[in-house]
Amino acid sequence: MSHHDSNNEGRRRFLKVAAGSVAAATVLGSLPRLARAQDLPHLSPSDPTASALKYVEDASKGQGRKGSDACADCSFYQGKTGGAWGPCQLFPGKAVAAKGWCVSHTHVA
Repeated sequence: MSHHDSNNEGRRRFLKVAAGSVAAATVLGSLPRLARAQDLPHLSPSDPTASALKYVEDASKGQGRKGSDACADCSFYQGKTGGAWGPCQLFPGKAVAAKGWCVSHTHVA
């Protein structure tokens, strides 16, 4: 086996191990996020981002709200159906009230 062949074999082995490590880290990294979704702190309406988007925990108090719009039927909401609180893509690391509302409300397509 030449020096060139052993270098290629070493590179291939390294790439296989690196790819496997990345895949394992991706899978394992997503599990804690899913498990922690219910443990997220609730978003406060006084949070600067919440305030800028006019977030309210009770949609009936949302100025500019249309009909029965609420976080639970918004495309950004990631909470479980029937849950009182859930994650929202607009407020990373926080849970919003399913019955809440903000000006960025977008109906699920």
